[in-house]
Amino acid sequence: MKQSLFIKELKQITGNRMLLISILAILFIPLLYAGMLLWAFWDPYSQLEDLPVAVVNKDAGAAFEGERLAIGKELAKELGKSDDFDFHIVGEKEAEKGMDHQDYYMVIEIPADFSKNATTLLEDQPKKLELKYIPNESYNFVSSQMGERAVKEIQTSVQQSVTKTYSEMIFDKIKVMGEGLTTASEGSEELDEGAKKLSEGAVQLKENLVILADRSVQFSKGLSKAGNGSEELSNGASKLNSGLAQLEEGQNKLTAGSKELQSGTNELASGLSQLQTGLHTVDKKMGELYSGTTEMKEGVEQFQKQLPELAKGTKELAAGAQQLNTGLGQVEEQLIAGMNESINGQLEQYMPLLQQKLSPAEIALLKQKIKQQQEKMAEQVRSGIAPLQAGSEQLEAGSKEINGAINGQLSPNIKALNEGLGKVQAGQKQLQGGIHELAEGSDQLTAGVGGLQSGEEKLAAGMNQLGEKLSEAKNGSSALANGAQTLQEGMGELQSGSAKLSEGAGKLAEGSTELENGSIQLEEGTKELHEKLGEAAEKANEVKAKEKTHDMMAEPVQVDKEVKHHVPNYGTGIAPYFLSLGLFVGALMLTIVFPLREPAERPASGFSWFIGKAGVMLLVGLAQSLLVSAVLLFGLKLEVQSVPLFILTTIITSVAFMALIQMLATMWGNPGRFAAVLILILQLTASAGTFPLELIPKMLQPFNSILPMAYSVRAFKAVISSGDFNFMWMNNGIIALFAAACLLVTVLFFKRLFKRQYGTAEVEQPGTEFIR
Repeated sequence: MKQSLFIKELKQITGNRMLLISILAILFIPLLYAGMLLWAFWDPYSQLEDLPVAVVNKDAGAAFEGERLAIGKELAKELGKSDDFDFHIVGEKEAEKGMDHQDYYMVIEIPADFSKNATTLLEDQPKKLELKYIPNESYNFVSSQMGERAVKEIQTSVQQSVTKTYSEMIFDKIKVMGEGLTTASEGSEELDEGAKKLSEGAVQLKENLVILADRSVQFSKGLSKAGNGSEELSNGASKLNSGLAQLEEGQNKLTAGSKELQSGTNELASGLSQLQTGLHTVDKKMGELYSGTTEMKEGVEQFQKQLPELAKGTKELAAGAQQLNTGLGQVEEQLIAGMNESINGQLEQYMPLLQQKLSPAEIALLKQKIKQQQEKMAEQVRSGIAPLQAGSEQLEAGSKEINGAINGQLSPNIKALNEGLGKVQAGQKQLQGGIHELAEGSDQLTAGVGGLQSGEEKLAAGMNQLGEKLSEAKNGSSALANGAQTLQEGMGELQSGSAKLSEGAGKLAEGSTELENGSIQLEEGTKELHEKLGEAAEKANEVKAKEKTHDMMAEPVQVDKEVKHHVPNYGTGIAPYFLSLGLFVGALMLTIVFPLREPAERPASGFSWFIGKAGVMLLVGLAQSLLVSAVLLFGLKLEVQSVPLFILTTIITSVAFMALIQMLATMWGNPGRFAAVLILILQLTASAGTFPLELIPKMLQPFNSILPMAYSVRAFKAVISSGDFNFMWMNNGIIALFAAACLLVTVLFFKRLFKRQYGTAEVEQPGTEFIR
């Protein structure tokens, strides 16, 4: 019965062409997921030579040890030959343009001071060599990470090259140092001979310094007596110089006073001369001023006489302007009335003729237009006469203002001006007489000042002669005082120096003993220096640096990579993850096209019902696992530790995923499928198929231990790469427990569903449709 229901299910599938095609298509779902994705990402690092990378060399080079250093150029040349990437040596603008147009995934820029910084090793502030790495992360983030690793490798290569150059330089310096030590050793031998001569000279110096100490004591006593006499001479000369200085100071004040008096007299004479000239000029001009004032007074009197006639004329002008304004108004009225009368008369004359030609309405319209024309002409007449009336009104107002100003202000002021000019004439006569008397007095005063100037000149000459003699006397006394003071100071310094000489000679005599002892030690030290320098030169010359030595200095540590459980390529590394994902999606897709509840015919029991549905799903899962295993093993040449165990793990994983998704979709339908999608999402993030479990968020890490895909990934890693079959069996066992638990729950669900649906019902006729 069990077998017959399973066969019925298969017959129903084969009998329904759309269902059969759908299931056959679903067989390839794991292959599409796992096979296509693994094929696409199988070994991307082997295609890095096709990844375009721009290299911009801005290095200007540098001079080092007399040679031209161009590390940037050499680096760009080596990168151009490298197969790590598709390197393009371009300019800065072309690189920027390529990045903007997404022609390059990254830019490696060699700065202008790249080589120059390499020459700063021995400077006070050495600078590091810098490479500028510009990834185009928006273009492809993974490529930027690959580029970062490549830049680190380039950095290591440049470091080795620079370190090798430095090591060559250091060994060259050691060689030069060895030659210098040999030369120093030879020089130290000569120094040793000089030290012996220095020791002999120190003995002679000691004997002579003892004699010098005795003679310096006698010399100091004689200087003490001479110093007392020079002090008395200095005091007398100082007093003489002080008295002459006071006398010279008084004479200088007297001379300065006479000069000030003479200067004031000269200024007085100059001022009197100017005053004299000015007074005579004013005296002459007073007559002309009086004549001008007389003429002005006569002119004012004549103008005063004409004022009544001017006032009368302005009054008449105002009256005429008023009459003109009135006449303009009358002309305006008469002109408008005349035009209207003429037009109306002509209209009356032609009215009989118009009444014959026009209708009453047209005649009325014509009268209205003629009336409008008359109003328009009258307005033009008014606008033409209005400015004339405004001008006549302004003329009238201005004439009245001028007349009022003449009568009210100008006449009294002119009268007052005439009276004032008469008073000015009287004052001018009195002023002219006084100025004439002042001019005569200034002539007498000028003569007296001339005599005063002559006497002051003689006084100034005598004072200058006296000052010169006093200055000569003071200079002599000052020179005498300075000489005496200098003599006293010199004797004091000489006396102090002789004391110091005596003291120094004693110390030199004492120090000569120490010099003698030091010269002996120097002789012994130079001998030892000669021996040590010879040994150092011998050791330095023994250093023989070869190319291997330079390479060892450039790369002192070599890392040997020993891989445990080698993974040949990227596709092999992610195969466990994509294979598990493909099998899970294949199982999920099957539930969409294959009915999980309705049987092909009435089941005999809930278990037979379960066997019919589970058998189909497990058969499809088996087919999916075998198909995807064949493509990976023979199509992509996936290397595994055991082909049978790999196929077995694929089958167990496929069965477990089928069991899980069948349980969810059978029990809850579409909500169950939605739950399966959520489980898939959690498995994608928490299964540790791409990144290690420790690197994913801590909130997601607990899901790793409760989801089947985490164990399938571990089992696949063991059977593909590590070969730890015990670990594989442990994870396959956990997956099998997942499958068994899900199948058990599904069996219980079908038993309950059978009792609820078929427990009291009669056997349905074949072909009866059941509600899904």
